[in-house]
Amino acid sequence: MSELHIRNLRPEEISLAVDWAAAEGWNPGLSDAACFAIPDAQGFFLGEIDGEPVATVSCVNYDDRFAFLGFYIVRADLRGSGHGLRIWNAAIAHARPRVIGLDGVVAQQDNYMKSGFQLAYANIRYGGTVAAPKPPAGVVALETVPSGLVEADDATVFPAKRSAFLRAWIGTKGHLGRALMRDGKLAAWGVIRPCRTGCKIGPLVADDRVAAETIVQALLASAGGGEIFLDVPAVNREAIALAEGLGLKPVFETARMYTGPIAPLRIDRVFGVTTFELG
Repeated sequence: MSELHIRNLRPEEISLAVDWAAAEGWNPGLSDAACFAIPDAQGFFLGEIDGEPVATVSCVNYDDRFAFLGFYIVRADLRGSGHGLRIWNAAIAHARPRVIGLDGVVAQQDNYMKSGFQLAYANIRYGGTVAAPKPPAGVVALETVPSGLVEADDATVFPAKRSAFLRAWIGTKGHLGRALMRDGKLAAWGVIRPCRTGCKIGPLVADDRVAAETIVQALLASAGGGEIFLDVPAVNREAIALAEGLGLKPVFETARMYTGPIAPLRIDRVFGVTTFELG
């Protein structure tokens, strides 16, 4: 068999990894590729044999302390050949000495532990079809909120600063963001985006369940209802209750894992994960 050649995916090629993720049933967003390239354009890798793509992985460096790994896919007919380990090692090398996070399929959790990852908690994807509600009062478009407020709030729930990514995620065509202010402070905010199937809400960050539900209602009203998905940390019982209250059902689960300690986060404020691929 010819040798595996590993190279960086160019920003315009990241859609290949997104297409492979879609084929695996991960249901990425329609505009994910352009947003994903922003934090670290060198963090996406492709393994090729004789010019044919056979494996992908990403390890996005957010800053000098934290990276997030995703898109770890080997072509089905070549799994078990060692190609996955080689491209995995290339991604890990790109991130060192940073702490690395990932959302891995539960079946691979033991393998990830062999590479130094430890389980933090599970994330559960909920999905279902909902009707479009009436827009709630008091909610504003997220893009009208000063970016500094959003970034400061995001810092309570994510291990690294991701300003440029947030601006792109909020401002990308087709993405709809909503926010709720209380006493001049940002109490809740979220984004809904169209995906290969239905729409996903994420991130969804809120001080409490009532505020989170208000944002969800505003997002659903803006998007017109339909099939939606929400990825929630299993350790946030209020987030689970919100998803179940919408009539959504569990459809998928991941293991959130890290290779080392991260700054303390307010997981109780995370009612929806931004994306399993980038954290």
